[in-house]
Amino acid sequence: MEHVIQYFQEIDPVLAALYATLFTWGLTAAGAGLVFLFKSPNRALLDGMLGFTGGVMVAASFWSLLAPGIEMSPGDGFVKVIPAAVGFLTGAAFIFGLDKILPHLHINFKIDEAEGVKTPWHRTTLLVLAITLHNIPEGLAVGVLFGGVASGFEGATIGGAVALALGIGLQNFPEGFAVAVPMRRHGLSRRKSWMYGQASALVEPIAGVLGAWAVLTFEPILPYALAFAAGAMIFVVVEEVIPETQQDKYTDIATMGFIGGFIIMMTLDVGLG
Repeated sequence: MEHVIQYFQEIDPVLAALYATLFTWGLTAAGAGLVFLFKSPNRALLDGMLGFTGGVMVAASFWSLLAPGIEMSPGDGFVKVIPAAVGFLTGAAFIFGLDKILPHLHINFKIDEAEGVKTPWHRTTLLVLAITLHNIPEGLAVGVLFGGVASGFEGATIGGAVALALGIGLQNFPEGFAVAVPMRRHGLSRRKSWMYGQASALVEPIAGVLGAWAVLTFEPILPYALAFAAGAMIFVVVEEVIPETQQDKYTDIATMGFIGGFIIMMTLDVGLG
């Protein structure tokens, strides 16, 4: 791991963000590859994986984004927390707007429960768009943190950025599985199911590069940008991930998955950051 951290210290930050988010996309593709082994997912396992995803996202929002953002903010007392509060609210509002506009369907919901603008699009497209909505703030978070490290902000560390990328990658594995296997169950071929599953994370490298570039170009926005990514991820967890795990009798498994994901992400961030 020390060699990985040293490598990311030595390369261009935008390139580092690209490599890190390509890694997170790769784990999504690997998770989607489970479709070649399973046609119908175990519902308890699926809910546990989704819970794990939520736990990682919540822990990353605080340990990797909000806490460093507050630490590097100028001023004292209430003034110091203003950038975090503004950024957090703006990030949540951004995803709220996308949620109302972008047509999408959550994994455990029926087709008539699709959200966003009404369209005649097929169920598979709506499922992919739902996971894509999850991945926008994740890629953005990784890119922003790598940009912050390159800008020399106190509180932004290369170890923390690598830990965030690793944590996001770990929770992307079950996300790829969660979107690909239901598609196989609904009649798509294994190859098409895998293609849709991995495609849901292609937005992460794009968001990562944009996040790193924005912070390097406009350095004073970093505390706001970190909180923006955190607000976006928390909105996704509360609005999208948690409801998906509460549709059947495996809610306890989903909850324990959430706890496990939170602990793992917290440990990675503190241990590496």
